[in-house]
Amino acid sequence: MSASNPGREATAGATSASRPWLAFAGCCAIWGSTFLFISIGNDELAPVWAAALRLACASIILFALSRWTGQKLPSGPGLWPAIGYGALQFGLNFPLLYWGEKTVPSGIAAVLFATIPLSSAIFARLFGIERLQPLKLLGALIAIGGVAVIGGPSGNPTEWMGVFAVLAAVVAASLGTTLLKMGPRPAPFATNALGSLVGLPICLAISRALGESWTIPHSTSAWISIGYLTLAGSVGAFVLMTWLLHHWPVTRVAFISVVTPIVAMLLGALVRHEPLTLASLGGSALVLAGLGCALAGDRLPRRSSGH
Repeated sequence: MSASNPGREATAGATSASRPWLAFAGCCAIWGSTFLFISIGNDELAPVWAAALRLACASIILFALSRWTGQKLPSGPGLWPAIGYGALQFGLNFPLLYWGEKTVPSGIAAVLFATIPLSSAIFARLFGIERLQPLKLLGALIAIGGVAVIGGPSGNPTEWMGVFAVLAAVVAASLGTTLLKMGPRPAPFATNALGSLVGLPICLAISRALGESWTIPHSTSAWISIGYLTLAGSVGAFVLMTWLLHHWPVTRVAFISVVTPIVAMLLGALVRHEPLTLASLGGSALVLAGLGCALAGDRLPRRSSGH
């Protein structure tokens, strides 16, 4: 029998513990940039049609990756959570977000998505998945306070409709993620392949109902937008998030959407020349404070129920 190697075991344990944090950081970086690329794609393409093109490309790649890695599509107890996840996360969240970004700047859209931890915490409590810990709720409220400090759009009714669309996308996304958490551990590629396929006809139906023009992109920037959103967003970040859901509580995973506004606002200011004000910087500091508060709640020791 070979002797154990404490040094190797410690290194392996540290690596294993760091993987969820690396996945968390990857999701924050990718999704922080996707708001910008959605805005760039909207310059040429009808918004919901652009979302449908992204899902069509993602479905092909994800099904190929599922077959290559030997992952099986969800079935049995995991089928309906995966279908609900696809319908809400891709079929409703995507059209609402893409359409909302026609009038809402990419940085502000990302900030509105920072409210997702509160809705996720409420859904997780309603479905009996997680307890509503006070520090998590306080952290979410602090983050929402940061959103208020950053400020909303002007009094333009069209712009406010965009805000409501993005907030509705938040509800759809958090509910979809919570439904997925209710099922058995999913295979990341296969689950998102099925989810993209479920969301695609919903996007197409909404696009047709809005009377959008189904045109093939002509500009390089539009193709770059679709390519990046497909590969980095759908194949990269959503796969990382699916894996992360079964290593962390859903309410902690939801705080990805609290960090992404920082990335999105900086990129929006640099690339799209969106205004970066003292209010946005101060609000961003509050958002990060809310993240710290919620994560501190996760690290507090649980009280024993024994006597």
